[in-house]
Parts: sequence; C-alpha cells; structure tokens
Amino acid sequence: MESFKSKTSATIENAKSLFGKQVDALGKQKEKVAELIAGVGNKIYRFGDNPRVKKLIEPVSVFIRMIKAHFNGSHKLTNSTLGLVLLALVYFVSPIDIIPDFLGFFGFADDLSVVLAIYAKVKDEIEGFLDWERTQD
Repeated sequence: MESFKSKTSATIENAKSLFGKQVDALGKQKEKVAELIAGVGNKIYRFGDNPRVKKLIEPVSVFIRMIKAHFNGSHKLTNSTLGLVLLALVYFVSPIDIIPDFLGFFGFADDLSVVLAIYAKVKDEIEGFLDWERTQD
C-alpha cells in the first residue's frame, strides 16, 4: 500500500507537471499574483456552496494570507514554499486540471487533493506563519 507521503509527493508532482513553468514565472510578478488571488476569490464565490469547495476555503485562505504577507515584505516565505503555495492556488483556479471542475465532485476532488497535499508538505512553515500572524495587530 502506498504511503501518505508518497501519495502527497505524487499529487504535487502531477500538479507541477501541468503548471510548474507558469508558477516559476508567476513568483516574480506581483501584479499577476494579485490577479491569481482575485481569481481564487471569484471561484470560491461562484462555487462556495459546493461542499468540496468549503473544505478548500480554510487552507486556501491561509495560502492567500501567506502570499500577501510575503509580497508586502512582512513575512517572507522560502522560495520552495512560495512556489508550492502558488502552485496550489494556480491549480485550484485553473479550469484545466487533471480532472476538470465541470465534472462536479470529481473535478473538485483533485483540487482538494492538490491543495491538501501542499498544505501537508508545508505544514511547518504554515504553523510558523500562523504563530507569527497571531502576534500581529
């Protein structure tokens, strides 16, 4: 039986194969990142009643806050974490997934798997960010 860690790695690698080059370029373009965040917000608004999307809202909102803090200079992320968090958001917002979103449950299941795999992969940095966030006014 495949371990959780190897499934997580495989899920992330599949997402990287689809969007890796786009994410690499995106990390250097603050304006494009702002557009990505707006697109994520629009998708959550459009599909927010879907139970699968509701499971994504908390991790995605943490990712958005992390990216905003990184780009405004208040809490820098490592390059690898920034890349993974951007990958999660690009995958979430893209209509071109391994399983397209218009397929209902199955379409959101792959978004959920990528977002949660990346959340698990960067959990230590997320916990550090959340600790830092609690100390802010």
